[in-house]
Amino acid sequence: MTDLNETLFNRAKQIIPGGVNSPVRAFKAVGGTPKFIDHAKGAYFWDVTQKRFIDYIGSWGPMIVGHSHPEVLEAVQKAALEGFSYGAPTLREIELVEALIKITPSMEMVRLVSSGTEAAMSAIRLARGATGRTKLIKFEGCYHGHADALLVKAGSGLATFGNPTSAGVPAEVVKDTLVLEYNNLSQLEEAFSLHHDQIACVMIEPIAGNMNFVRATPEFIQKCRELCTRHGALLVFDEVMSGCRVALGSAQSVYAKLLPGFEPDITVMGKVIGGGMPLAAFGGKKAVMEQLAPMGPVYQAGTLSGNPVATACGLATLNIISRPGFFDNLNQKTKRLIKGLEQVASQASVEFCGDAEGGMFGFFLLPELPQNYPQVMKSNSAHFNQFFHGMLDAGVYLAPALYEAGFVSAAHTDADIDETIEHAAKVFKTLKH
Repeated sequence: MTDLNETLFNRAKQIIPGGVNSPVRAFKAVGGTPKFIDHAKGAYFWDVTQKRFIDYIGSWGPMIVGHSHPEVLEAVQKAALEGFSYGAPTLREIELVEALIKITPSMEMVRLVSSGTEAAMSAIRLARGATGRTKLIKFEGCYHGHADALLVKAGSGLATFGNPTSAGVPAEVVKDTLVLEYNNLSQLEEAFSLHHDQIACVMIEPIAGNMNFVRATPEFIQKCRELCTRHGALLVFDEVMSGCRVALGSAQSVYAKLLPGFEPDITVMGKVIGGGMPLAAFGGKKAVMEQLAPMGPVYQAGTLSGNPVATACGLATLNIISRPGFFDNLNQKTKRLIKGLEQVASQASVEFCGDAEGGMFGFFLLPELPQNYPQVMKSNSAHFNQFFHGMLDAGVYLAPALYEAGFVSAAHTDADIDETIEHAAKVFKTLKH
């Protein structure tokens, strides 16, 4: 009998490229047929066959309070009754931005947009406009959305310019993008030595979620800050994934504890701040943000920016995660999950290591945590695919790609964590060495 998921996937492939509206959903990296989701509640979702899964992707991060949280639902329903979109200012936009500024001191002004890609693209344009420079530095393995200038891989030599990683991106578009190795201090220093007066910004995921989960070392972040300050470039923290996810004050607050006084110049945010609705933002100091139209010469606009339903969802979510003890509890759950997985992997003699912060985690089928993309690529992909499908069959939904981070929500219970570890123990024993 044909599974309903397979039937729907075949139907979708006839009219949607690859059968999906975002590539990783197609299960191409892991093989098999993607699950078509019917509904979700708390820490779970159900596919169209009504099989329940413990959800560890959480819509790729936003669902930090769990699916269909009563307070969030109430706020969204009320907002929807008042109108879907106005194309005019609202009080809720102000309230959401005030909430973001309160928990993120590096931002004095914020512009709301609709997606992380839009926020990152706009932040780069702003950095270029504010500095009068054109070149930007990014790091291999960091993903900042699918804007043309950011779809670029590392060049062939040290501190060389990158090459397009997507058809449809002309080489001229990425000629001003320098792609360096993550956590490589010497490459960073050489790039500034060669191009210091041309670099508009350094854009970095402080905790990279598209290499699974890789932290920038404090030394590397400090060097980014020092070089940007010395040479007049802007440091852009892409916290679309880590923002309000690894801590209430985002990853920059984690680094500020290690590097007193540390702040980025521009912050890019998304996912959690919209609570699952299409909403993102970028912000920074007034002197930089006032370069944006209508105050300054850098143009940026959006019909749905600050959407009234999305801002209601985001505000309700921020209200919940701002409560005392929220992140202490979330951090404890997430770290217990990773430690449990490490323990049962060790018992099964499977190379495995993981890391976590707040409600974000990652793991590698490696003996020790990697620090850059080439090291990440050494993770055992065959074992991961076996592990992914074994867990999926057991009702545990992990990211369907070796290089994607996972997410725990406040709705996950100790029983959910225990069940996940128990299933993992069984699956690890089946891996073919």
